[in-house]
Amino acid sequence: MISNQILLSTIEEIKSITRVDLCVMDTEGKVLATTFSGAEKNEEAVVDFAGSQADSQVVSDFQFFKVIEDNQLEYVLLAEGAGNDVYIVGKMVVFQIKSLLVAYKERYDKDNFIKNLLLDNMLLVDIYSRSKKLHIDTDVKRIVFIVETVHDKDNNALETIKSLFAGKNRDFITAVDEKSIIIVKEVEEGQTYADMEKTANVLLDMLNSEAMTQVDIAFGTIINDIKEVSRSYKEAKLALDVGKIFYSDKHVMAYNGLGIGRLIYQLPLPLCKMFIKEIFDGKSPDDFDEETLITINKFFENSLNVSETSRQLYIHRNTLVYRLDKLQKTTNLDLRVFDDAITFKIALMVVKYMKYMETMDY
Repeated sequence: MISNQILLSTIEEIKSITRVDLCVMDTEGKVLATTFSGAEKNEEAVVDFAGSQADSQVVSDFQFFKVIEDNQLEYVLLAEGAGNDVYIVGKMVVFQIKSLLVAYKERYDKDNFIKNLLLDNMLLVDIYSRSKKLHIDTDVKRIVFIVETVHDKDNNALETIKSLFAGKNRDFITAVDEKSIIIVKEVEEGQTYADMEKTANVLLDMLNSEAMTQVDIAFGTIINDIKEVSRSYKEAKLALDVGKIFYSDKHVMAYNGLGIGRLIYQLPLPLCKMFIKEIFDGKSPDDFDEETLITINKFFENSLNVSETSRQLYIHRNTLVYRLDKLQKTTNLDLRVFDDAITFKIALMVVKYMKYMETMDY
């Protein structure tokens, strides 16, 4: 339904051109928008007119018009005066309001269509038929972004996103839950995942600075057909979840950049526990002291480079070697050997995953 503010601005603009006072009322005679005072006095006459067969009628000092869309009476328009000129103005206003109704209805229908598309609630044949009806291209490249906000129904974040995508009527912005804003974005010819990453970071910066909102952003893979939109959405959701577990320092996550984390996320917990027991012999990385954990993480950050790691830790090379030797005796894994380093890295990620799943159970 059109907002009363839109109705008011429409009739005020037309009055400024035609000098004819106008009023829009609902079918029960309630004033929604008016350019003159005392319009509520016509309530009874409007109700009677709404129930009549006439499309227009002169009542006292006004001409009444019905605004009908899809065989449904939506509004009653009052135009002050009884001449032919006033009748023409009234018919023009009716046409304008009907055009607004069509536009708003189409926008509402598109939003519902996109929501059902994301949630995979539509049959394939319905997807294509409704796309055609709503004038949405089916064979355009698209990608789904999810913006997860800290607070429920963050209107500031929503308005900021809409302003960034203003004028791009082939992109769609919607929501399927309280904390997520979803963008179904058209991918232009020649754009790559690097461009999608840039878009996500621009969005992140704008939300942080203008909307003063902390968000996490994830996006799926580029799809070539509208029926695949739900897949890109599911990928973006998975990227959000995996990012929270393994890459908590990042606020932008791409599905195709999840790496090993995506595989670990799909492992059953009993298998994870068995793996950790085999690797650490019943112990846990949590049992390592802080110095050891810092050393391990820095060693991985520097791609197993002993010299660079010792430099960044401000320790002698021999001290680092001693710590690695000590860790090897404890775990039987030598982080200087690639295979052992990979095993240890995966084990640390598995432990993170197990901790996350335990918190989700409470």
